[in-house]
Amino acid sequence: MTLNEYQKKALRTAASKEKHNEFFHLVLGLVGETGEIAEKVKKLVRDQNSDISKLDKKDIEKELGDVLWYVATLADFLDIKLEDIGARNIDKLASRQKRGKLAGSGDNR
Repeated sequence: MTLNEYQKKALRTAASKEKHNEFFHLVLGLVGETGEIAEKVKKLVRDQNSDISKLDKKDIEKELGDVLWYVATLADFLDIKLEDIGARNIDKLASRQKRGKLAGSGDNR
């Protein structure tokens, strides 16, 4: 399945763009789902001495799926195709790699 196919299928379960506060719902949903992943990793650090072999990958996979859904629906809300986001991101990273700027911080490396 392509990213655009995923986005189209994800939209079958999304609310209308016209729904009151839908943009904020999508942004906060994305942050919340990302936070759920961070919480699971925090507990791995706290309770499992950072032993990645004890990470519940199926659980993380479910949360990553939720993150992907929110990315797809938020992108659509802004009239952006997922494949365009992916392509631009890969181009940006390739440029940074070519210039030796993968490490460091800041968007304009």
